[in-house]
Amino acid sequence: MTRKFQVPASRLSIKLSPSRIGFSHTGRAAARRDKKHVFQQRAFDALELTLAIKRSGYNAYLSGEKGLGRNRFILDFLRPRAGKMPAPGDLVYVNNLQDPDQPLAITLPPGSARDLRREMQAAIKKIRESIPAGFEQDFYIRKHGDLIKEYNETRENLLSRMEHKAHKSGFSLSVDENGSLTLYPLVEGRAMDPEEFEKLESEVRKDLMQQSNRIMEALLGLSRQISRKEQDLKDNERRLDREVAGGRIDTCLKKIRQKFPDNQKLMDYLESLKQDLLDNIDQFKPRDQSSESSQEVQVGGPDACLSRYGVNIFVEHCRNGGAPVLVEDNPNYFNLLGCIERETEMGAYYTDFTLIKPGSLHKANGGFLIIRAEDILAQPQAWEGLLRCLRSGRAEIEDPADQYEMVRTRTIRPEPIDLDIKIILLGSDELYEILLEADERFGKLFKVKAHLRESIPRTEESIRNQSMDLAEIAVSNSLMPFDREAVAALVDQSSRIAGDQQKLSLKYSHLADLMVEADAYARMHGADRVNADSVCQALKSRKYRLSLYEDEFMSEYEREAIKVQTQGSAVGRANGLSISMYGDYILALPHQISCTTGVGHGGIMDLEREAELGGPIHTKGMMIIKGYLQNLFAQEKPLVLSGSLCFEQNYAQIDGDSASGAELAALLSALSNIPINLSYAFTGAISQSGAVMAVGEVTRKIEGYFELCRRKGLTGGQGVIIPRDNLTHLMLSREVIQAVKDNMFQVYAVTCIEEAMEILTGTRAGKKLADGKYSPGSIYRLADERLQHLAHLADKQVPGKRKKK
Repeated sequence: MTRKFQVPASRLSIKLSPSRIGFSHTGRAAARRDKKHVFQQRAFDALELTLAIKRSGYNAYLSGEKGLGRNRFILDFLRPRAGKMPAPGDLVYVNNLQDPDQPLAITLPPGSARDLRREMQAAIKKIRESIPAGFEQDFYIRKHGDLIKEYNETRENLLSRMEHKAHKSGFSLSVDENGSLTLYPLVEGRAMDPEEFEKLESEVRKDLMQQSNRIMEALLGLSRQISRKEQDLKDNERRLDREVAGGRIDTCLKKIRQKFPDNQKLMDYLESLKQDLLDNIDQFKPRDQSSESSQEVQVGGPDACLSRYGVNIFVEHCRNGGAPVLVEDNPNYFNLLGCIERETEMGAYYTDFTLIKPGSLHKANGGFLIIRAEDILAQPQAWEGLLRCLRSGRAEIEDPADQYEMVRTRTIRPEPIDLDIKIILLGSDELYEILLEADERFGKLFKVKAHLRESIPRTEESIRNQSMDLAEIAVSNSLMPFDREAVAALVDQSSRIAGDQQKLSLKYSHLADLMVEADAYARMHGADRVNADSVCQALKSRKYRLSLYEDEFMSEYEREAIKVQTQGSAVGRANGLSISMYGDYILALPHQISCTTGVGHGGIMDLEREAELGGPIHTKGMMIIKGYLQNLFAQEKPLVLSGSLCFEQNYAQIDGDSASGAELAALLSALSNIPINLSYAFTGAISQSGAVMAVGEVTRKIEGYFELCRRKGLTGGQGVIIPRDNLTHLMLSREVIQAVKDNMFQVYAVTCIEEAMEILTGTRAGKKLADGKYSPGSIYRLADERLQHLAHLADKQVPGKRKKK
């Protein structure tokens, strides 16, 4: 009677014939001509749009689950395109000689930053040698001597005139080193000393003092002429020094100016450098020639002065390297947005333009920066800094701690960098939705979503393309060649990962890990190629490594510490199937579901919900069961029932509706008093019309129940009932398929609860007849009669209600 629902072994999985692989082994696979192919066309087109739009805000979010090879996909997409783009310019920071607290950023042609630094170092070295040498040349010495001679002649002439006036008035004039004038009275042709002056009568002293003041006023005019001539000498000396040094500086900087003639910002900086050198020209002169004031200001000499003119290479690129493509694995604030380092000197912190360090945002400027969304969201300051830079279009380098300090320490503020960059965030679809909802800036700055699909239809073309991908994985990971049988086994494993016979999974990271492990087993066996047996051994080894908890649970089933019968029958009991995730392993375990019914108005109680162990989806499944019962048995009478449904020996949270079919089966068995064959397990979701709908991970659920039956002993009468809609999702293991072929285990596919009950009880569910009753002897007839009896009993128990005579 149940044979019509049996699923043949040929439909329990799908197996690729090795002859359909287009190469004998992966070492002979031809390279794919187009990396684009059809697997991720949707994401491909979205990224193409991102590159085509040069406006701000058109950054991309590459959405996809882990294991899809997001990194590999985006790098395969970007690198060939970036290679055809022009390389961005190099960037250097130099000292702002007008405002050292704001270093200047200068952009140079790609690959020329080191040339500039080398040429600048050479120029500064020449300047250090050339300027002092210029002050020792005959031309400078002669010109400087002429200036001194002219000044001395003028000074001597003026002093002579002053002395003549003083002598004519009876005084002697004395001039000290500082240019101070002193008059002494003459007595018999000689100057009177202070002691003699003090011995004079007061009237005589007073008269001499008055004469001295009148003469001094007359001499001050000539003294001011000497001061002016002295200042003229200094000005002339300074002009001569600047003339000589300026020519030398121009000569030293000529090569740089010729190499970067069109870089106006660099030309302006070189002119500023020249003027700054000329303003500090005394540093290059011998100490006996330089002024005391300059020596006090620039204590370190020419070396200290010249250190200001270095070049800090901030970012550099190869001339023909194309646009940069960077992956930032640790996007903390400093790694992403750069920093200003500090050094200590004599216990104090200091910084300057040479301590400005770039972040990945600067290094990738002019190209592409790839960041994992979960990584940068774990760094709130970095995330805020990134959004701020993208919104302003400029990257400022600052210390984030400065924003939180009450008293700011002295630092520098480098000139911001204009951004021309595309940011690619990698993350899950759930994270995308959270960001879109929580931060309005995200939607404005990441306007393009590129969505990776998890699977593709299993067609001849997709099998061919995936086999080529597997060959590329083998080559890129330096694995031994995989023969066509091994590649066919990997393609079948891809369908198992996808959970569908008609699809192939695109979670290449899982397949790549399996290939690495299969390669290791092949090498351990001394093989020169990887065959299907090595792939199978890798799969078995992986399962063994991860299935510790499953083995421990199964041993508890064997000892009957956890009671699930795989033989016999019982009323109001059914075997359901559930799964749990332990890391990346799906643990599939059977559960015994029991139901009790009795008189009352309480309805069906979900014990899992009452114990707060049931999730909302499980609760919804229970409510659907109630709706189904009302549709069947409460059209002409109230549904009077008190009962409970329970997952026996369940002590953890449970959710999902895949057990609602088994729960309904246990309930119908309890109402009809027809026992259920416990050799069968049932998984499937129920609709209000009684249809059995598809559930998830049906393959693992079947394998879990098969393992329990195998351990307790296969009788040939055991099996699993699944929704017919799940047939395409079956990718069962070889052991299960062989047991089905040997008639030691069966898989049944049903479309409605009536078919499932017929298999579970051996009794037809029944059909509604014209009189409103169900077929005699059917499950529904017996259940309906039971409900009528319960309603009658409940009615008799109502206080004050009596039958009419």
